Amino acid sequence: MFDSIFDSSKFSTVQQFFLMAIVALITGFIYSWLISFRVKSTKRFFLVNSILPFLVGAILLFVNGNIGVGVAIGGAFALIRFRSAPGSSDEIASIFVTMAGGVAFGMGYLAYGAIILIGLALIYDGLTFLNIFEHKNYNEDKILKITIPESLDYTDVFKKTFDNYLKDFESVGVKTTGMGSMFKLYFKIKMKDGNQEKALIDELRTLNGNLEIQILPYSDDSGVL
Repeated sequence: MFDSIFDSSKFSTVQQFFLMAIVALITGFIYSWLISFRVKSTKRFFLVNSILPFLVGAILLFVNGNIGVGVAIGGAFALIRFRSAPGSSDEIASIFVTMAGGVAFGMGYLAYGAIILIGLALIYDGLTFLNIFEHKNYNEDKILKITIPESLDYTDVFKKTFDNYLKDFESVGVKTTGMGSMFKLYFKIKMKDGNQEKALIDELRTLNGNLEIQILPYSDDSGVL
């Protein structure tokens, strides 16, 4: 059951290839279905994730030690990298898992591939229900985004307001917007009192010319810049 279905001395038979394809596609679909309960993404992402184990397995099978073909495939994947939108940590991790399963399928280890995909999906779903890594202080952190006109010197203009409402704040980025006519400031903040968010926003509006202000939950996937 845990041995490779492929004979290393020759290319696989048609029956072996289709057996690999069926197992890879079924387990890929089950894996994507399981993680869809906990990973926030689009339907198209999960559909692509379903066929990725078979795709990786087929590529490994057809390369079959051919260095030239392997280099060509590597170049194709390198080009795909520059056409890919940034993904969340959940999406990136799930892609790595499907590729690991695909490698196992491509080498003929169908049982190992199925264990990698379904096992890790169940482990991930189970861990997300546990109250771990949810530290109270971390959950207090938020991202404050303030749009200001280019004429406003933002160095210390908000400091007095921040001192009144925030326990802690840190500038994490600045970028221009509106064809350079405005700046967008990003702060990692911690409120003294969560019920004073509106009062903080109202006071900031008097300083930034009533332009856009956002307060969002902080995470590594916040898209700060």
